[in-house]
Amino acid sequence: MKKIFLIICLIIFHVHQARSVDDSLFVHHPSDLFLMEDCDACGCAAGNGSSGFESLLNPQFVGIKYFAQHYKAKENLFVNDLTLDQYFNTIQLWGKIPLTKKVSVYASVPFHFHEKKTLQGDVKMQGIGDVNLMGIYRLINSKDNIHQLNGGVGVKIPLGKFDEKGVSGVNPSFQLGTGSWDYQMALNYKFQKDKIAVLLNTDYTMKTENKKHYRFGNQWNYSATGFYRIAGTEKFILSGKAGLQGEVYDANQQFSEILPNTSGSALYGKLGFEMSYRKISLGSEMMLPAYSNLAGGDIEARSRFSVFVNFGI
Repeated sequence: MKKIFLIICLIIFHVHQARSVDDSLFVHHPSDLFLMEDCDACGCAAGNGSSGFESLLNPQFVGIKYFAQHYKAKENLFVNDLTLDQYFNTIQLWGKIPLTKKVSVYASVPFHFHEKKTLQGDVKMQGIGDVNLMGIYRLINSKDNIHQLNGGVGVKIPLGKFDEKGVSGVNPSFQLGTGSWDYQMALNYKFQKDKIAVLLNTDYTMKTENKKHYRFGNQWNYSATGFYRIAGTEKFILSGKAGLQGEVYDANQQFSEILPNTSGSALYGKLGFEMSYRKISLGSEMMLPAYSNLAGGDIEARSRFSVFVNFGI
């Protein structure tokens, strides 16, 4: 409870695309605020912890993002302490392009470089991860733009390497990819009035069995985020956000047999800022766990951090 209270009470910042100043916190394009989940359990591309639902600020943009995660793991079966660190790092290229007034396409290409401590020494891996593609459709947009509902469906293309030996460890998600074609569905609701907005998001990822007969558990993510525009001029805008984000992971399977200590859930508080000048946006976000129960308690979420730069095109 202390962590939740601390997170809610902190002052946070999050900025949006430059535009003429009016009573709205957000940009003109009605689909700009569709929030996209980029990650999937316990750290990497295979079962990635989420970076949060980043706001895709420009109706048409390309950008680069860095996302870091820290976990504690119980690698020694003879002790109860979660003493060994696991670090998951990702540099991601992403973009969003509108096809029509209501339809847009989102894509991301990640590059992972991960490290974990073990009793036998440090283990490192790096390489390209699984590519994400999603189509986004604006389902509802009120005439006054106060209410908006967006839906999306997508696919994750298995370009990341899957190491069959890696699934035998405490964290089977220490991978570059799932090795499987996985499918996503998402919904995003926005309420916006004057300088304040509230975003509610949920998405579900269905994972399939890969060629090694291993299947990572399906994943459900949800979040609630409040936004407030702090300052703005014709060329520059500064805004802030604070919220909560939850993740629920089903158990993994191998040869259709459910594997113990592979399911779990976590709840995070998140704080962020973003500043934009003309078509360039710079933002950062910190996430701290309010609750963590991963891999039967053998893994504990510690922190997440992200920073990104987007360029309108």
